Amino acid sequence: MKTIAPLLALSILLAGAGPALATGLLTCEAGDPKGWVSQDDLKARLGKQGWEVTKIKVDGGCYEVYGRTPEGDRVEAYFHPVTLEKLLVARRGQILFRKDAK
Repeated sequence: MKTIAPLLALSILLAGAGPALATGLLTCEAGDPKGWVSQDDLKARLGKQGWEVTKIKVDGGCYEVYGRTPEGDRVEAYFHPVTLEKLLVARRGQILFRKDAK
């Protein structure tokens, strides 16, 4: 019993901290998710631009897209979920594109 309580407390602490720790390269100030453009709309827009989208998820308040660019590069890309503006594109840790901060 003495070892279970500390382990339980630690697991609860870590579980609560998980969502606060973004795992990606970028964060977005995007407001309430109810105002976001849908992931399906982002996928359709990227498809029209020649992207091949494998997966889209939310990370750090941004849409994180995994797939291939029109040039055929396998990338991880971040888009603002309200404007769908491309913010960052990276391949294996190398940044290929980053929107300049203003």
